Amino acid sequence: MVRSTDFDYGEALAASLQILRADDPPTAVFAASDAQALGVLEAARQDGLSVPDDLAVMSFDDTLVAAMACPPLSAVRRPFEELGREATRVLLDLAQGRQPASPRIELATELVLRTSTSVRRRVNTA
Repeated sequence: MVRSTDFDYGEALAASLQILRADDPPTAVFAASDAQALGVLEAARQDGLSVPDDLAVMSFDDTLVAAMACPPLSAVRRPFEELGREATRVLLDLAQGRQPASPRIELATELVLRTSTSVRRRVNTA
């Protein structure tokens, strides 16, 4: 299930309420930004869901707000400083009439696990 919104808390809140109230709601949400993930957390709170017991929430960015959220957000950390350096290098090359060495640059990310995600407990069906 995919919902497209701007990288915006309010839009993410509205989209999250919609999917959490669906007939078959998700048990986990991956948000494309920390601001969106905060909207997901608020939607879960409004619907009386416990994060991570009822709904796991994962974010992308790992800005300062991710660690300060309640509960703290698990996130994929982007290397913002390195991203800025590479963008500046490419821009300076282009300004001097040089094409970038590669049309694609991959930067390493890091998985930061906090308490908005957990391992689901197995249900004993025996």
